[in-house]
Amino acid sequence: MTPVHFSFSSAFILGLMGLAFHRTHLLSALLCLEGMMLSLFIALSLWSLQLEATGYSAAPMLLLAFSACEASAGLALLVATARTHGTDRLQNLNLLQC
Repeated sequence: MTPVHFSFSSAFILGLMGLAFHRTHLLSALLCLEGMMLSLFIALSLWSLQLEATGYSAAPMLLLAFSACEASAGLALLVATARTHGTDRLQNLNLLQC
């Protein structure tokens, strides 16, 4: 495994571990998701550059567009949660309550 592959794999794994083990605030969960998406974007971009495949050159931009949509939806949920509950702590949220 090359150092470049190791660094992007470890960035993705660190984001996944942060999402799995450090679930106190909704904002930290959203930041972990963004870190995972950015590591996937950079890895996919480098993969298409290494293979010199022009057919896959649109895939990183599509992933970046979905990442931006995910970030905006996450921030909208964060604002709605902070307005209704007063905090973004995940322990205070009851998902079964309307």
